[in-house]
Amino acid sequence: MASTKIYDYIERIAELQRADSRRCTAEFGLQPVQLEVLHYLSICNQFSNTAKALTEYLGQTKGTVSQTLKILENKGYLSKITDLKDGRIIHLQVTDSAHQVLQKVIPSPLFNSAFKGLTEQKNAQIESSLRELLQALMGSSNMKTFGVCHTCRYNTHLGGSEYYCELLKVPLQQSSEQLICIEHQSPS
Repeated sequence: MASTKIYDYIERIAELQRADSRRCTAEFGLQPVQLEVLHYLSICNQFSNTAKALTEYLGQTKGTVSQTLKILENKGYLSKITDLKDGRIIHLQVTDSAHQVLQKVIPSPLFNSAFKGLTEQKNAQIESSLRELLQALMGSSNMKTFGVCHTCRYNTHLGGSEYYCELLKVPLQQSSEQLICIEHQSPS
C-alpha cells in the first residue's frame, strides 16, 4: 500500500531529523522541543507569536509550552512583550542570541548535506510533493493550516508593498508576507 510506504519514509526522515536536532541542540543546552519553539517564533507573524498559538501549532499541552517558555526566557533566548492594545495578550519574541542559534541549526547540517546532492529540479519536486501531502493532512484533520500570509484567502495586495488582512481588518507589513499565521485559510 502506497500510504504505508510514504508513512514509513516520513517516519524515518523524522527520526533522523530528531536525532540530528538532539545532537545540534545539546551544544547550546537546549532540548529539541525548545528548538521547535524558537524556530516557530522566528517564522510566525505578529498574530501568531503567543503561547496559545504556539500550543496549537506544536500540538503540545499548555503546561509543556509554559515550562518551555520559562526555560527559554531564563536562558535569554526569548522575551515577552505585552500587547499595546490588549494588556492580557503577551507576545513572544526570539532574541538575537536565539537567532544566532537558529542560523546554525535550522536546517541542520545533516539536512543541508543531504540536499547538496540533489538537483534544483529534484528539490522543487520534493518540496511540491511534501506541500501537497501537508495540505491533504491538514484538510483531513480540520487543523489550522498555519500558512504564510501571501497564500491566505484574506490577504489583499493593495499595490506596491502594501497588503491588507481582510479577516483581521489590519494592514500587513511586506515582511509578514512570508511569515506563518494562525489565522491562515487556504483559498477556496
